[in-house]
Amino acid sequence: MEKNAKIYIAGHRGMVGSAIYRKLEKEGYHNFVTRVSSELDLRNQEAVAEFFAQEKPDYVFLAAAKVGGIVANNTYRAEFLYDNLQIQNNVINSSYVNGVKKLMFLGSSCIYPKMAPQPLEEDYLLTGPLEETNEPYAIAKIAGIKMCDAYRDQYGCNFISVMPTNLYGYNDNYHPQNSHVLPALIRRFHEAKDTGAADVTIWGTGSPKREFLFADDLAEACFYLMENYDEKGLVNIGTGEDISIKDLALLIKKIVGYEGEIKFDTSKPDGTPRKLMDVTKLHSKGWKHTIELEEGIALAYQDFLKKWQVTSATK
Repeated sequence: MEKNAKIYIAGHRGMVGSAIYRKLEKEGYHNFVTRVSSELDLRNQEAVAEFFAQEKPDYVFLAAAKVGGIVANNTYRAEFLYDNLQIQNNVINSSYVNGVKKLMFLGSSCIYPKMAPQPLEEDYLLTGPLEETNEPYAIAKIAGIKMCDAYRDQYGCNFISVMPTNLYGYNDNYHPQNSHVLPALIRRFHEAKDTGAADVTIWGTGSPKREFLFADDLAEACFYLMENYDEKGLVNIGTGEDISIKDLALLIKKIVGYEGEIKFDTSKPDGTPRKLMDVTKLHSKGWKHTIELEEGIALAYQDFLKKWQVTSATK
């Protein structure tokens, strides 16, 4: 990407989009075009077409999506399917119509079949049924991958797709109901420390294993692939390493400085036993993560504390 190229980051205020923005700024890029959702509704075909025709970006990072945890995914099934299809259809098609040089579409590891072998290889896409609770979101993301490939096949567009593992980092969501497991545990241990609670209870046995990637590492990978990858299909982005929920909880407890006890409510479900990405393809392209989990959680906790102080001050 040329240093003066016009770059559109869809979703630039989210955890992923803001990390990509920071990385590009650090690399010397300055010609950004951005819109918040109140200025541009990406579900609106006419508005998106008008925006692209007016701005004519050279490169596009499609990091905008309707996202949420398991409850939101399962409750708003129609919205998760419709909104995400609309967003990506409009951005991908307008990128083609307006001659975008390269587009990166960001998906999610939930695109893989529920019972796929571990670790998850790119070739496992569409080899079995999806996890029922987030099937609408996954179907939308699969459609996005196939749309990028179809536009490449028919029109010669250089549109690529990447699938990140579980992410955490700066600008994460710490909502008590809607956040993912790692930020949720940061908040719960902090609150328990704050209030002097004797224990923190975690759902399930603590045995399921999950993989986590710091969002700024994802941004590094996205930049690297935009510079070095031009193929159809998809690329997994992850660490290739996972950790049990119990060990994750112990690590967060240590970083937060909580002295109480951890309890496990084994009457609650564990979910999928393991969800690990195979990152052989990514490593073969020459990129590997640099921020290890303990360092990343410490950075995320410092970011959480800043937000927490602001929130507490406004109460």
